[in-house]
Amino acid sequence: MAENPDLKVVNAFVDELYRAGIRHVCVSPGSRSTPITIAAARHGEFRLWSLLDERSAGFFALGLARSLGEPVVLVCTSGTATANYYPAVMEAAQTRVPLVLLTADRPPELQGVGANQTVDQRKLYGSFVKHFIEMPIPQDSKLLFRHAASAAWRAVASAAQQPPGPVHVNWPLREPLVPPVAEPSADGLNGEAATGHLVSVRDFVRSPDPAAVQAVCDIAKQKPKGLIVCGPQDHSDFARTVSQLAETLHIPVLADPLSQLRCGPHPLGLVVEAYDVLLRDNRWFERLRPDFILRFGGVPTSKVLGQYLQDQTQARQIVIEDGAMWRDPFFTATDVVFACPRLFCEALMPLQSPFADGPDSSFHEIRKEWTQHWVSLNEAAQTAIREVFEKDVPFTEANRFTEGRVVVELAQRLREGTTVFAGNSMPIRDIDSFFPKQDKEIRFFANRGVSGIDGVVSTALGTAAANSGPTVLLIGDVSFYHDLNALLIAARNSVNLLVILIHNDGGGIFSFLPQAGYPETFEHFRTSHGMDFEPAVTMFGGRFTRVQNWSEFRDQVEQAQGAPGLTVLEVRTEPDENVQTHRKVFAQAAALAASMWGSGSE
Repeated sequence: MAENPDLKVVNAFVDELYRAGIRHVCVSPGSRSTPITIAAARHGEFRLWSLLDERSAGFFALGLARSLGEPVVLVCTSGTATANYYPAVMEAAQTRVPLVLLTADRPPELQGVGANQTVDQRKLYGSFVKHFIEMPIPQDSKLLFRHAASAAWRAVASAAQQPPGPVHVNWPLREPLVPPVAEPSADGLNGEAATGHLVSVRDFVRSPDPAAVQAVCDIAKQKPKGLIVCGPQDHSDFARTVSQLAETLHIPVLADPLSQLRCGPHPLGLVVEAYDVLLRDNRWFERLRPDFILRFGGVPTSKVLGQYLQDQTQARQIVIEDGAMWRDPFFTATDVVFACPRLFCEALMPLQSPFADGPDSSFHEIRKEWTQHWVSLNEAAQTAIREVFEKDVPFTEANRFTEGRVVVELAQRLREGTTVFAGNSMPIRDIDSFFPKQDKEIRFFANRGVSGIDGVVSTALGTAAANSGPTVLLIGDVSFYHDLNALLIAARNSVNLLVILIHNDGGGIFSFLPQAGYPETFEHFRTSHGMDFEPAVTMFGGRFTRVQNWSEFRDQVEQAQGAPGLTVLEVRTEPDENVQTHRKVFAQAAALAASMWGSGSE
């Protein structure tokens, strides 16, 4: 077979990817990408993931990169293969996940002349990528070797630089497509060593401006009723720091499950996790008016929390943001501080004495009472959740599963070190509403950037591939159907994943929305499908169990965590009954909270 000596530059490029820190390469088979795939496979130091479906591969790499906290490379051929990355690229852009997309392309002479599998791939992903590099046609040239080395480093550094995100490298390649075997370089790594090549690129950590920290300190010392709101973020070390800040200020923390703050060994006494249940009674919008709010992370999952934040226009709302763009879809931010959130908290704490001494003696009592209100109301909401789910529905009654209780039961049985991946629509909302705080180390992930129901299984598998502990995916049936191809990943790559499949025959979220009030058109939203997923799961080599009662559910969850390969536990639910149970929880929480504070308005 003819080798192309000009493709030695591809070997050098791949070698520099390794030098720049890449350790995982996700490859989908294709002809035009042959030089890149062979170079990566021959290199010998990468963990290569062979993923047949490009759309699934894109989401798998997304989950892998987010869980590892480092850039992951994707490789595909030309044409529609590149377009299949698009949904994952959109999600990576919104959730700030570092990906390096290497798309092979036809050479310039085949562009615009009707050549097969040839489309315009330049800047294909538009504004969803941080950086685009169009590579030159490979030639055995010292200049192009230096260019390839530089391009590899630029791609990796740009993807990882704060805020992280996807980078696109498009490489037109001429036949023959087989590169020569790379000769060892002077330092023992494969590839062609380029004179003067980069050896490091270092990003900076954005330290907070002392004047900005002092300004926030002054606000906290003058305004007694404070809140911390933590939205989605992936840095586990942040949880400890922000919870310590809350203890220092003695103010509540409203913690989205994706904030990594609800579970772990950090202080949990001031963490409020039942805000989504509590704030559905909008009387609390008025009664719980804060003076200032510190906001960290992405946009909260809870719609009612978003409405609450939007309603608090009298408060100083301070957004601490580590990227160039601050996230404020409520348009209520009064102050924005660009800084690493962890460093900001560490800088603010020494300036605050416990409870943030106020200007007069009443300040301390006002803050203490304010915080106690939140803690007590949170406990009332949790009591309502337990009473409805544990008393109203018998533990052993079959076919009476409710989706919110699945979360409550699951939370009690997760092992230390488990990662929970939540599907969109109802699973992430039920976790937000009902998953209680606990001192076990549990991480939460979800695709909440653009909140698609596609690619969820693939992303969960990528997350599982990066984890040493168990990974549990909670997903609905329509989302599961959208990504059935992903199940092959578990079998081909020996990835362990426990799937809790909520099967309500068509997606239950629309039963909560106004569309449900129009039965003559509701079939176009509910979209019943009548599918049995067991044959699909077994076809892909997985284990499938349709649980019949809560006792069996508990036993299966405890047995399946950490089991090898793919395990799917299906829970059948009835949408109308599920809606009624949710409403019962919300109503009972409102009644308990009102009885604590007294009925009527203040």
